[in-house]
Amino acid sequence: MSATKAIAEDTTATFTGWASTGSLPLKKFSYHPRPLGPKDVEVEISHCGICGSDVHTMTSGWGELSGPCITGHEIVGTVVKAGPESLRKVGDLVGIGAIVDACGDCKDCKEGFNQLCHKATYTYNATYHDSGAKSYGGYADRVRVNSQYAHKIPSEISAAEAAPLLCAGITTYTPLKHFGAGPGKRVGVMGIGGLGHLAIQWAAAFKADEVVAISTSDSKREEAKKLGATKFVNSRNEEERKAARRSLDILLLTSNDKDTDWAELIDYVANHGTLVLLALPEIPTIAVPPGSLLMRHVSIAGSLIGGWEITQEMLEFAAKTGVRPWVEKMPMSDANAAIKHIMEGRPRYRIVMETEAAARLQKH
Repeated sequence: MSATKAIAEDTTATFTGWASTGSLPLKKFSYHPRPLGPKDVEVEISHCGICGSDVHTMTSGWGELSGPCITGHEIVGTVVKAGPESLRKVGDLVGIGAIVDACGDCKDCKEGFNQLCHKATYTYNATYHDSGAKSYGGYADRVRVNSQYAHKIPSEISAAEAAPLLCAGITTYTPLKHFGAGPGKRVGVMGIGGLGHLAIQWAAAFKADEVVAISTSDSKREEAKKLGATKFVNSRNEEERKAARRSLDILLLTSNDKDTDWAELIDYVANHGTLVLLALPEIPTIAVPPGSLLMRHVSIAGSLIGGWEITQEMLEFAAKTGVRPWVEKMPMSDANAAIKHIMEGRPRYRIVMETEAAARLQKH
């Protein structure tokens, strides 16, 4: 064993989860975690949501894996060990999103954009810069992370509901906050799924003048209204689509594929408006007609999760305003069935897997 690996592993501990080596099905896999640092916590996982990013990763849609990968970055559990400088204490209910470490000293970190740090460590399929240890995610019994990224879960939010907020929630909250959603703004949400159903709720909670849900069928029209949409557009209904042209100041794109019609999407955006990409497709480039941007001062932007401060803010805002994901619970022991369910597009709207620890978790 090399000196680096000796530092990177705590051989006195073994964590077990469901791993992929680049294809399905997931298989049981055990590993030695990195040593518990002074600022770290060890968390016994009770809940973990399934994100589209997990599926892209475990099926090699975003590239080949270098070895077994335990995905999952919508993690909720209880702190069972804490370093002497930890921000959390044993017994705390915490949530861990898509980032577990960053340098803390660079410009992005100091401005609250830890997720953009050049030394950021993502929750799975990444490497810690300080030790060379590999990061593993939440389809497992336990995880160790920097306590700064173990967010305190407000008592008003159940553990199962908290899980999707840690990725889907912050992914949709951040751009709405950044681009000024609120009174005087008209917000559109393209795609009513795991991300979109939360985006609609955030936009309504921010008190945007209009919250427009856009989907390819009428099947979610009534659900969109229950979530807070003031208008619904069936994008395959020519009359509805034309009525919505150039009407949105902010349009969140929560899903896309190789056949996405970018000109049609931009046509929904008002002059000086912004189309925000939240979903990363498996294709390397997109075809955008430049005239549709230049002639109307329209912008295309991207947004990636959020730093630790805005993530904690988001959780507190959800607690106060009642924004909650709609979840379906499944046992983590049936992880492959849960993955199949989500790949078939059946959830309304987020799957959260529960471990044996969920039964021991007291209602809070």
